[in-house]
Amino acid sequence: MATLVVPNQTSPLEDAEALHKAFKGWGADNKAIIAILGHRNVSQRQEIRKAYEELFQEDLIKRLESEISGDFEKAVYRWMLEPADRDAVLANVAIRNGNKDYHAVVEIACVLSAEELLAMRHAYHNRYKRSLEEDVAANTTGNLRQLLVGLVSIFRYEGDEVNARLAQTEANILHESVKEKKGNYEEVIRILTTRSKTQLVATFNRYRDEHAISISKKLLDQTSDDFHKALHTAIRCINDHKKYYEKVLRQAIKKFGTDEDGLSRVVVTRAEKDLKDIKGLYYKRNSVHLEDAVAKDISGDYKKFILTLLGK
Repeated sequence: MATLVVPNQTSPLEDAEALHKAFKGWGADNKAIIAILGHRNVSQRQEIRKAYEELFQEDLIKRLESEISGDFEKAVYRWMLEPADRDAVLANVAIRNGNKDYHAVVEIACVLSAEELLAMRHAYHNRYKRSLEEDVAANTTGNLRQLLVGLVSIFRYEGDEVNARLAQTEANILHESVKEKKGNYEEVIRILTTRSKTQLVATFNRYRDEHAISISKKLLDQTSDDFHKALHTAIRCINDHKKYYEKVLRQAIKKFGTDEDGLSRVVVTRAEKDLKDIKGLYYKRNSVHLEDAVAKDISGDYKKFILTLLGK
């Protein structure tokens, strides 16, 4: 379930005019910006953007970028983009990141539906005049390249059919590969980049039943390099993306100095989808409400905006 709270009736024209007014004078009226944009769904936000352009002959996103700054600006900017375009930006940022931090790319590739991933790849073409696969391949090597290119270019089957015999066979293949840290991962990559999510979950369950440990826990002992980290993230996202996101939030808040990028990414991308469920998992795991943890950790307009998206 979503956390976004949207009023029954809204007018894109009135919203555009109110935002224009919020930009007037010395420094923007951030409270008004949050009150409007923090309570509008994706189609309403696109309508406001269109109305703003028609009324004032300028792009609302560009105006927002010039009026606000820091983590608040980054979160609002990503919130204003259409989901496919936003995911394209997140993937590009992750690829260009000097820290070689690919989990955001894996996350997008493994959590989105087949149609959503395809739309995101189209958005990537339009925005960067290159393919996502091209950029991923140019920035990676070896097993990591094979895994990531496979994940971002798959159009997964989304039916509920499960082949139990295949799940058993492939659970055995996974076991043999991860048993040795320097195992042969070609087959693991093939399985993860070709099977449906339903089939993969059946395979992961089979693995856990046979070996009394989940494959993601088994891989935790080996997550020292980028490839093993990406593999671990892919399995977690396919198996239960809500639990995965809860962990991203927990780690983002736990860090010495918040990981604002991780926090914004989860809140902004999930607020209209399943953030309420993720919040429930967070409370169950940490015995503290996500809003309270966030409120303690961040400040200013960024805090107000994130709390608004959390439904506060």
